[in-house]
Amino acid sequence: MSSATSDGRRSVCVVLLSGLGDVVHGLPVVNALKRSHPEWRITWVVEPMPAPMLAGHPAVDEVIVYEKVRGVRGVLDLRRKLKRRSFDLTLNLNYFTKSVWPTLFSGAPRRVGFDWHRCRDRAVWVAANEHLAPHPLQHTQDMLLEFVAHLGIERPTVEWRIPITDAERRAQSDFFAPVGDVPVAAIVPATAIRRKDWFADRYASVVDALEGDFGFRTVLVGGRGEREQRVAREIMERTRANPVWAMGDPIRSMIWQLERSDLVIAPDTGPTHLARALEVPVIGLYGHTNPWRVGPYRKFEDLWVDTYTDPGDPPDPSRYDPKYGRMEQITVRDVLERVERARERYPRRPATTPGGRGGEEP
Repeated sequence: MSSATSDGRRSVCVVLLSGLGDVVHGLPVVNALKRSHPEWRITWVVEPMPAPMLAGHPAVDEVIVYEKVRGVRGVLDLRRKLKRRSFDLTLNLNYFTKSVWPTLFSGAPRRVGFDWHRCRDRAVWVAANEHLAPHPLQHTQDMLLEFVAHLGIERPTVEWRIPITDAERRAQSDFFAPVGDVPVAAIVPATAIRRKDWFADRYASVVDALEGDFGFRTVLVGGRGEREQRVAREIMERTRANPVWAMGDPIRSMIWQLERSDLVIAPDTGPTHLARALEVPVIGLYGHTNPWRVGPYRKFEDLWVDTYTDPGDPPDPSRYDPKYGRMEQITVRDVLERVERARERYPRRPATTPGGRGGEEP
């Protein structure tokens, strides 16, 4: 890179839009960049929903929010924000069309993106002037780490370093105070795509068993969407227990809610990756999508319920085709067997701070 910011530091623009899970996968990339080149100034262009994930992160110097839903006005606002800055390098970690504008508006002389075959749209390939070497599809985390290798940085130890502030620790302590020292199971009942979801009546049976047979206190965690809320309410109506309601809470609250949990049960959705980053055991429910490509990264595979992979087939992270009717094959017994396995193999972690376990302090 040939130019520098006014204070002499190299300036890097990271373009990673999409949802919470993708942003979680981007954190090991910026951590690796910062560890290798602590003098680099890193700006991340992100969409509004996952943006709070980046607040106070030690490897991110600036966050620019791209409000794509505003259409042309959002694009013009993004151009205005980026025009004020000068970048030496842009990494487009997306292969979707929406990443074209921030990549071009960055104005960086060096703009790195995916190879031709992994770009979903030709414009994404054209917006970059330097490309990764061709490679079969693999786990999303591994694909993003290809950018680190492309820059000549030794493959890092994968770490996420999600900060939790003192104020958030106090909120966590207050929220879980009524629970006491009882183990907590967080359930994420729905995703943004209905076909990836499991079923409210089966979740209700799992909640009954978690609280009645396993001694957990359950918490319902998730977004503000109408369908997510509706599924969660149906679980509340069907269960004999009384789960703690945390649906629709802000992303920053979800971080400390999951971090305090002893177990997470969820389909293919962003909080599974957040839980993995926080080292919380995840029972992932996969039938519609391929867990070897989108599941918690290299951990808790023994807890997955995988009806996507046909019996006898080896794991194949290059497959991304959806499979229909597979979520229906996941039974309550399948999930409860994983609960028993989690209890045996992943004992409760001791609290490292009042009301919390793990996480990085700012």
